[in-house]
Amino acid sequence: MKVAIIGNGISGITAARYLRKISDCEITVISAESDHFFSRTALMYIYMGHMRYEDTKPYEDWFWEKNRINLIRDFVQKVDFDAKCLQLKAGGEHHYDKLILATGSASNKFGWPGQDLPGVQGLYTLQDLQSMEQASDQIKRAVVVGGGLIGIEMVEMFMSRNIPVSFLVREQSFWDMVLPSEESQMINRHIREHHVDLHLSEEIVEILGGSDGRCRAVTTKSGKEIACEFVGLTVGVHPNINFLRDTALEVQKGILVNDYLETNLPDVYAIGDCAQLRNPQAGRRPIEAIWYTGRQMGKTVAANICGKSVEYKPRLWFNSAKFFDIEYQIYGQVSAKLIDGHKSIYWEADDGKKAIRINYNQQSKAVVGFHLMGIRYRHEVCEKWILDKTHIEEVLSNLALANFDPEFYKTYQHEIVGRYNQLSGASLQVKRSRLADVLSFLGRA
Repeated sequence: MKVAIIGNGISGITAARYLRKISDCEITVISAESDHFFSRTALMYIYMGHMRYEDTKPYEDWFWEKNRINLIRDFVQKVDFDAKCLQLKAGGEHHYDKLILATGSASNKFGWPGQDLPGVQGLYTLQDLQSMEQASDQIKRAVVVGGGLIGIEMVEMFMSRNIPVSFLVREQSFWDMVLPSEESQMINRHIREHHVDLHLSEEIVEILGGSDGRCRAVTTKSGKEIACEFVGLTVGVHPNINFLRDTALEVQKGILVNDYLETNLPDVYAIGDCAQLRNPQAGRRPIEAIWYTGRQMGKTVAANICGKSVEYKPRLWFNSAKFFDIEYQIYGQVSAKLIDGHKSIYWEADDGKKAIRINYNQQSKAVVGFHLMGIRYRHEVCEKWILDKTHIEEVLSNLALANFDPEFYKTYQHEIVGRYNQLSGASLQVKRSRLADVLSFLGRA
């Protein structure tokens, strides 16, 4: 059996690895982005000088040949689903028995005048990083548009080279469609503390070109003109499927798949950022462009191609990021606006750079989500509490089990429990814990 995989991101490569673990099929991965799989989330650290490109590759270059995974560096221009043939930009063809579409995402553009000028781009691919690097010596000021994770990463990248940045966020507060108000305001303050020119409730109208043909400024909805030599468009991403739209493949925003990641065409599967679930689980989105969901899809599709009939069931929602010096973690249900029937306990440190939020069901008192700023909790502990529908007071009494910061870091379980006691009239005490207690709790003693 010949399996072709279009895309060498986390979902496609996980599929290839697990296919090799459980089968002897012929595997070919096709990508025009890079010769080998690399960690996309590490692109910013290459630019900032913390890592080399070689350091972002999880596997040695010999890994692929040793494991009999063929790699082709090329664009797939067209898929002939009837003939099961891929037409490559370089002129060749590649035939398959099973096809996995793992084509990832592409940066959004919304038709702004000047959006295709040199010096205007997103940050998603290795080529985006390379063009950003090539332009940096000529940048006196950058403008970054879009108040999400990629936007703040690009801002930090420029600031690491002492390039001034104007950061345009359409919303009233940074990422306020995701972060609750207190946490969003915390990040606003933190961005400005790093000397970023932050503009809230602001949008671009046009990108102006100069005599050299490159961007020279942006104009904004409020009437400002901001001079710049680079515009970062970080207003989200969309599934990278344009080359598949006028085919028999059923698509909407992404490629539609069932619970087994099968498309409407026989022997064709879609995974990762480009896949749109027909029947997502309650509380989950049909498209989730997240590293861990891509990885889990890769494992699932490998099993299904090998005849094991495994449904895709994502783990409990979680995510993590870093806003300059403030780490962020979320486990379970914590949305920008509190869900009806939920209550929230929130504590924020006096320095305004650490916070703990725990959400729970108002009726059952079962904990439903954790939201952490500048503090780390153990993933497995939080997940177990949520899946077991543990009572909020039991969680708070045993909160020391969740601490994941280094040994001599200050911990804050007493502060959040004190906040709960103040609001509820309870008199909870926090139990001490050791690593052995954590292992016992997780069933590993």
